[in-house]
Amino acid sequence: MTDWADEHLAMYLESGGAKGHILDLSEGGGRAFTTNCLIRYRGRTSGKTYVKPLIYGNFGGELVVVASKGGADAHPQWYNNIRASSTVDVQVATQAFEAAWRELEDEERHEAWSYMTHLYPPYITYQQSTSRRIPLVALAVGRPIDIFTRHSA
Repeated sequence: MTDWADEHLAMYLESGGAKGHILDLSEGGGRAFTTNCLIRYRGRTSGKTYVKPLIYGNFGGELVVVASKGGADAHPQWYNNIRASSTVDVQVATQAFEAAWRELEDEERHEAWSYMTHLYPPYITYQQSTSRRIPLVALAVGRPIDIFTRHSA
């Protein structure tokens, strides 16, 4: 992660989610009030636990995150890793949950993509810069869990 991303993650974790949920990403083409969640997952080969901050939108009663990796030609590692499990942990502000995930397809994906590019317009440029189809992941929150901490990350 970049320095600002590391700082963002540390702020989110250290504040228990009171800080870091909303970021001003307007300098980079985003919105002034961009919502961010944390996902916690296990490495598919290492078994290590990782936490990743991601922009999210609430679409159709689920949280949607975008596996953009800034428009790189390879999928982000978090996406590759969650594919090895049917659930992922997610924290939104000061609440955390276990969540089932699925990849959006067809018309549902098209509608969610339109929504997510409205929330964060740089996704359009990211998609134009790669030949891969950027995955959209829907998270259906389930049972509440303890909020993430530096030690649980």
